[in-house]
Amino acid sequence: MVRDVTRELGYLPLGSRLKRVGERLQAETARFLLNEGVDMPQGVWPLLVTLDQDGPLTIGDLASALGVSQPGVTRSIRQLEADGIVEAVREGGDQRRKPVGITEKGAAILAKVQSELWPHVEAAVREMCASLDGPILGQLDRIEAELDRLSLDRRAARKKEDGGKS
Repeated sequence: MVRDVTRELGYLPLGSRLKRVGERLQAETARFLLNEGVDMPQGVWPLLVTLDQDGPLTIGDLASALGVSQPGVTRSIRQLEADGIVEAVREGGDQRRKPVGITEKGAAILAKVQSELWPHVEAAVREMCASLDGPILGQLDRIEAELDRLSLDRRAARKKEDGGKS
């Protein structure tokens, strides 16, 4: 078995470790949603919720609200625009700052996912994190071990099958 140098280095690569866990959680959530018929790029849900609740917004305002880079938001918006999930809102004034809004299609997908699927993902993550206590590295070890034991998409699917119990 290949050794996990990132884990062995302790606090030094904490950012890399958090990114690794975050990417894994996003990928496994996306897999659960895909298995439920929702094919959406990873990591776009906060963007869609922001547009649904506060939009339309410019790319700069979205990036600021989400705490991420403008190029990252621009890439996500382009992909979502191509899929008909978001659209540029035509307004007067500076066209470089044209706002982006969620479409009816995007809002319908978001509403379905929020009501029918997110509760199962949230329950799975809550269960996985319930026993966490102590130093952050130990908590990350536990989260990664729990993900190794049973992936998030499988956990969420079980929660859905169980009717959201526990």
